[in-house]
Amino acid sequence: MTETTDTAPAAEPQLINAAEPRLITDTGVAARIAGIADPVADGLGLRLVRVRVSGTEGSTVQIMAERPDGSMGIEDCEALSRALSPVLDVADPIQAAYRLEISSPGLDRPLVRLSDFDRHAGHLIKIEMEVPVDGRKRFKGTLLGTEGDKAKLRRDDAKAGEPAEILLSIADMSEARLVLTDELIAESLRRGKQSDDDADLPAGKPRHPKHAKRSAGASQTASQLEGE
Repeated sequence: MTETTDTAPAAEPQLINAAEPRLITDTGVAARIAGIADPVADGLGLRLVRVRVSGTEGSTVQIMAERPDGSMGIEDCEALSRALSPVLDVADPIQAAYRLEISSPGLDRPLVRLSDFDRHAGHLIKIEMEVPVDGRKRFKGTLLGTEGDKAKLRRDDAKAGEPAEILLSIADMSEARLVLTDELIAESLRRGKQSDDDADLPAGKPRHPKHAKRSAGASQTASQLEGE
């Protein structure tokens, strides 16, 4: 069974490197699935974000993806599902039965590329490091952007005597995720309104980035996919 989930509004247009690599990657079986899914997503003009495998019996494989501009519509989810399902069937990365779920990264999304940390500067973030920094692995605070290959964080969990701001190597992170806040929700609503305004463009005006490709079956609904 395949599920598609559309949870992310269109992001604001900006100059983006579509081929930018992920600095925070998956491990174990999720990494094997990512290696299969990445070129398929790329062929559709999408970028892989994260792969999560949950459960032991009746597992769920969740693949998060997005367009290079940060958007991910239901048609994009369906297109990736249709393209990826037969490839996974042949590669057979998981021996037991599983359910494939294609989704956008969501509001409290993982940050995996350098540009993600710049795009979401000003928002609250949680970070977990692979290797301890100053004796600790977990950090929380306001993201201030990047300096080189490091993320700059204004900590809200700093103890007395500890610096309020810190630089953390993105490549040494095991997880970096936005925290759901009123400000993040408000920004999402603003972007969603902008997306609706763009949908009212006169006929003949492009509504999708040039890099976004579509599968022939992308117009089918998620319920139709589940029934197949």
